[in-house]
Amino acid sequence: MDKKSFSVINVEIHGQRYPIRSQLTSTYVTELANYVDTKMAIAEEETKTGDSHRVAVLAALNIADEYFNCCRSDKNINYELEKRLAAIESILDRALSQVTSQPA
Repeated sequence: MDKKSFSVINVEIHGQRYPIRSQLTSTYVTELANYVDTKMAIAEEETKTGDSHRVAVLAALNIADEYFNCCRSDKNINYELEKRLAAIESILDRALSQVTSQPA
């Protein structure tokens, strides 16, 4: 069994340093932290509050909204692909039935 090693990546979010223990690459963890930091800065600017807890909750809600919208979009894309695949399958079935029903 291949075990990945954990490393500790230090990141800064909303002026606080956090040691993150992860198997993910430091570049990716830093990218995630920067994204969260940006979302928190936007939430803080929009609310004009000094309450870090409130800012974190609002940032989390914004990130959750983005995630849910992305999932919905993926479901719509998958639905359209399934419809197209079903149509192609139907065309192939008709074509194959015509070929196999013709005398040799």
